Amino acid sequence: MELFTAINMRQSCRDFLDEGIEKEDIEKIIQAGIMAPSPLNSQPWDFIVITNKNVKEQIWHGVEKCKANIAETSGWKWLDKYSVKFLQTTPVIIVVTGDKTKSGADVFQEGGPVAYQHACAAAVQNMLLASHSLNLGSVWFTLFDKKAVKEILNIDDNKVPLAFVCLGKSAKESVKTARKPITKKTLFID
Repeated sequence: MELFTAINMRQSCRDFLDEGIEKEDIEKIIQAGIMAPSPLNSQPWDFIVITNKNVKEQIWHGVEKCKANIAETSGWKWLDKYSVKFLQTTPVIIVVTGDKTKSGADVFQEGGPVAYQHACAAAVQNMLLASHSLNLGSVWFTLFDKKAVKEILNIDDNKVPLAFVCLGKSAKESVKTARKPITKKTLFID
C-alpha cells in the first residue's frame, strides 16, 4: 500500500471481529514500531502483547474505573456514553511502554525527560499504519490508569505504560473523521 494512501485512509476501529490475528502479522506490526526514530537511538519502547481474555477483562475493569473517576473529576458528561467494551473483545492489545531513563538531552532541560514519550508515539503511529497496510483495524487508546496497568502487567518501575494499540479484523468500515484544512493548522514563516 502506498504511504500517503495509508495515512489518508487509516481510521480508528473499535468494533472487531471475534477472530485471532496471525503471530507473524503481530510481529510485523511490532517491527514497524521498532523502526520509529528515537532520541540518541535509545529505542525506549517495549511491547507487551495481550491475547489472554482474563487479562483483557482486568484491563477493561481498570479502564471503567479510570473513566468513572475522570468523568466525576472533569464533569465531562460525554464520558458516560463512551464505550470501552471493545477492550474485552479486541483480539490483541499491545501495551506500549516507555523507559523514562532512555530519553535524550531533554533530561537536562526544564520539564525533564519527555522525548522517550515522543519516540513511543512515533512507534505507535508506525504500528497503526502497519496494521492498516495488513488490512487490520486498530485504535490508539490512552484512557487508562498507568499505575493500575503497571500492577496488572507487573511492569518495571522505570517503565511507563503510554498507550494500548488494539488490533483485530474490523467488523465494519470505520467512519472517516474530518480533519481541519492545512490553512487552518499551519503557519509558514518565509
